[in-house]
Amino acid sequence: MKISDIRATTVTVPLEAPLRHANGCHWGRFVRTIVEVETDNGIVGLGEMGGGGESAEAVFRAMKSYLVGHDPARLEEMRFKIANPTASLYNNRTQILAALEFACLDILGQAWGVPVSEILGGRLRDRVPFATYCFFRYPNDAGAGEVRTAEQMVEFTRAMKARHGFTTHKVKGGVFPIEYELDVYKSLASAFPGDSFRFDPNAVWSTEQAIWFGQQIEGINNDYLEDPVFGLHGMRRTREKVRMPLATNTVVVNFEQLSSNILNTAVDVILLDTTFWGGIRQCVKAAGVCETFQLGVAVHSSGELGIQLATMLHLGSVLPNLAYAADAHYHHLTDDIIEGGLMRYEGGSISVPTAPGLGVKLNRDKLAEYRELYRKLGNYP
Repeated sequence: MKISDIRATTVTVPLEAPLRHANGCHWGRFVRTIVEVETDNGIVGLGEMGGGGESAEAVFRAMKSYLVGHDPARLEEMRFKIANPTASLYNNRTQILAALEFACLDILGQAWGVPVSEILGGRLRDRVPFATYCFFRYPNDAGAGEVRTAEQMVEFTRAMKARHGFTTHKVKGGVFPIEYELDVYKSLASAFPGDSFRFDPNAVWSTEQAIWFGQQIEGINNDYLEDPVFGLHGMRRTREKVRMPLATNTVVVNFEQLSSNILNTAVDVILLDTTFWGGIRQCVKAAGVCETFQLGVAVHSSGELGIQLATMLHLGSVLPNLAYAADAHYHHLTDDIIEGGLMRYEGGSISVPTAPGLGVKLNRDKLAEYRELYRKLGNYP
């Protein structure tokens, strides 16, 4: 079995409302690149990557010169072909590698008749728990969906808890002044006693601000404080002064950074992103290192559609040291490009796919619909 073709399609899928964050906003939609890897015996594996457009699609066309004729089971060889450490000094192919790895694992699962979780060592759980991802939001085109005040944040979270069963709630901050966001966070915690909480300002605070905020929320049932500052040194300074775990998906996203964090700990919880780390297998390896050195792990979200969500589910199912509910932007989407539409939350969790491979298939009509929407709207403004 050899790779015979690689195809990439950019889509844009609507969100319920624009999501605000420290770097701006996702203006009512996600732009994603859907990758298809086909083999000479007709199996098609699926991958996904954030962003898109002609430049992204051209990169995957260029990968054909590396990978057509390659055995999809030789994943380590593929990694060194397109993203070895020396090459990565000059080009960042980590997310490209991840999308191709997703597709190759999907191919292998289909060829062998097993879900990807079995290839990764076997699932330890059949469902993966998730947190409400609570964003400040602008209203949508219909004038609904705004989240700006503490009351609106509580109302949104209550609706998500009723609909999906979440008992963990994550607030995305870094939008308003720190004192205002503290009041919102405290209001949310007061509204849901017994639930757990986490806060993420996307590393826009100074260390002094992070320490102040962390000390103000010590009475809340915090899972962790995520990326309050940027850089391992700032995280270490913050960690010395606050009494809760610190988490990151920005300053520990490869093994060199992980080793630095182990030698001089700055972060307690490593948020494993199947895209940012270069694939599901890289995340499993990193989780093993974290287990050895007694660091926590959780599954991170980078704004997924159903294909990447499937990779997150397979990852979460096999980690023995998964200590926290996973993040997902998924409940903000209005639709998906996979057969069956949006995956369902039940009791705050999603079932791990059991069909061979990743366990999801493309809905060709939806792919065409959201390809055309991308052509109409283009990339993010």
